[in-house]
Amino acid sequence: MNDLNKDHDLSNESLLDLTDDERMTLIVERIEAKFLDYDGYDFTRRQLLALNIFFELSQELRGRDMFYAVCMAIPQALFGLESTMYILEDEETFSLAACSTGKCDKETTMPWSEFMNERLTIRGDEMHIPIRGNPEYNDMLSFEPPHNVLGSFVMRPCTGMPGHARLFLEKYVNRVGYQLHHRIIRARNREHIAFIKSMVQDIGHNVIVPNMYYKLYFNRLKRKIEGLHLTTSAILAKVNEGATTELVEEGNRLAEIAGGIEAQYQEIYSHYESNSMFLETLLRRRHFEEGRYVIEKRDVNLATSVVAPVIERFRHRFQEHEISLVLTGECTENKVIRLVLDRGLISQVLDNLLSNALKYTEPVADGQDGEEKCVTYGWKVLADFFGPGKPGIRIWVTSSGAPLELKDPLDVFKPGFRAGNVAHKAGTGRGLYFVRQVVELHGGRVFYKHTEEGNEFSFVLPFEQA
Repeated sequence: MNDLNKDHDLSNESLLDLTDDERMTLIVERIEAKFLDYDGYDFTRRQLLALNIFFELSQELRGRDMFYAVCMAIPQALFGLESTMYILEDEETFSLAACSTGKCDKETTMPWSEFMNERLTIRGDEMHIPIRGNPEYNDMLSFEPPHNVLGSFVMRPCTGMPGHARLFLEKYVNRVGYQLHHRIIRARNREHIAFIKSMVQDIGHNVIVPNMYYKLYFNRLKRKIEGLHLTTSAILAKVNEGATTELVEEGNRLAEIAGGIEAQYQEIYSHYESNSMFLETLLRRRHFEEGRYVIEKRDVNLATSVVAPVIERFRHRFQEHEISLVLTGECTENKVIRLVLDRGLISQVLDNLLSNALKYTEPVADGQDGEEKCVTYGWKVLADFFGPGKPGIRIWVTSSGAPLELKDPLDVFKPGFRAGNVAHKAGTGRGLYFVRQVVELHGGRVFYKHTEEGNEFSFVLPFEQA
């Protein structure tokens, strides 16, 4: 088995399941095997030093051109060989990347051929060695490299080169391939980051700013509705002075329509406010710049600023599914609980929990020979939860139904996880992972347990106050 296959074995996904002791034992065994391999290669001291120098210089010098120069300098220093490097730019075309001589008269592009292929090939006094990448990271490239080949390293003159020197150059080019692979990935990551930064600016210009104009439109609509109410009142006053029964009924119908329009306006405006807050919170520029969720804490009233708006967004949907939505008796919406948190992100945490409850709530016996579907929610201050003098605020959503099939209660908060007994329902397994991320960014903790009421999802945040 060659070095590349051995390295591939080490990175196999199944190795992720090893214990720490098993992992350490395996690595030690591979190190011992590497010692035996190098003893078998019988490389000279100068060749071994050349490998070390290549690694040091490839880490030390920045830029693709400098890297190519380092790659070609080793064969030149050891064997007096001139080099040309070709890199695969797509599945079919090798492009000239660099030459060791100042004046390069080689073809700028070459196709796959009998000498540009996945095998070491001799053509005249030239030796073509395929530059192989790390197959574990091929999915991070812009295309799947055929035969795991990233390019071709061409060296000359190789006429009469002993097999021992050829073996060294093969092993050397293998190492060049792995270094090149990582450099390509890093370059793509930099391009990706640059694109994200540009996209964030576009989001601000093309999404967030236009969305703000809806507020203006809503204000205009509100004034129109107020005018409709005034006109309706004036008409009703005239009608009540002595109109026919039929005209009175029409007047009352007009008042009912005006009231319905205002109710619809209030519902739509409420959704607009929530969606705008979620949009601006999720697309916050700092998330993209720092590569993680960035919390922006503010002093808020938990009941009125966080819980109530989210509950109102769901109330009608729960009614449509015949699910009772109940605030637990120990909580009161009139009690003011002020604390410091990121209102947008925590609102989305609660939104995720209620969305799951809407999806997974199941009917249970109501104690009166019938069935009911019920979701309860609430909050409670927990003294000293995070240590002496460090209280927490616990928020929960409980939905009726059978317990989830879990080995560990926290499994449900892992990315992509779906409990076996609910996997048949649509879902990505990302919602509760988002919940965990946001809560832990606040310094809090997430929980799941099955109670008499059903499946309870909860989180505890530090009770910080301004």
